[in-house]
Amino acid sequence: MSKIPAESSVAPDIKPLTIADEDSNKRNWGILLPGIAGGTLVALYSVAIPFIVPALRKHCLPFVPATSKQIENVLIMLKGRNGILVDIGSGDGRIVIAAAKVGFKAVGYELNPWLVWYSRYRAWREGVHQDVNFYISDLWKVSFSQYTNVVIFGVPQMMLQLEKKLGDELQQDARVIACRFPFPHWRPNHSFGEGIDTVWAYDSKSFRMKKENDAAIVKGILSS
Repeated sequence: MSKIPAESSVAPDIKPLTIADEDSNKRNWGILLPGIAGGTLVALYSVAIPFIVPALRKHCLPFVPATSKQIENVLIMLKGRNGILVDIGSGDGRIVIAAAKVGFKAVGYELNPWLVWYSRYRAWREGVHQDVNFYISDLWKVSFSQYTNVVIFGVPQMMLQLEKKLGDELQQDARVIACRFPFPHWRPNHSFGEGIDTVWAYDSKSFRMKKENDAAIVKGILSS
């Protein structure tokens, strides 16, 4: 008779402990899973935000990758050209790398450090790293006077300012190739492609003529 109470006294002790363990595990997972999810979101945000933020800045080019057709059209406009090429707002480096593959020494300026690092990796992977350089820099703080071939994937809001900057800095033998959007006042010497793949080529005659016309207008105003 004494054994029955002993067994009944053990059973209640075991059951509550099992439930408590299960509840504890559930609580631990309830804390751990949100932590993992939150950490993943933070990591994704930290990777993605450098790509997104430049698109929100007034004086920075948003990253929109060039299409293969655009690259092909740019290279057509570069045929017969010599000298160093610069891509203003070089993004992931595809224009610079493509130019290097056809014999150019090429440079890219890009404000987004993640894209610059990726461009350097791509250049190394494509075997042209010795012919290219990528710099983390604000295009408005760079002088482009040393370059004879300039490629720009601009946006309408900045083309007027860039037109003035390049007109003041570039040498007589320079060529500027605009993609997606033309310059507002320069007359292109050549254009090629259709739609968003259209590129416009401006030789020194284009931007020097604009500068000379402006100087003549100012002179006329002052002399009147």
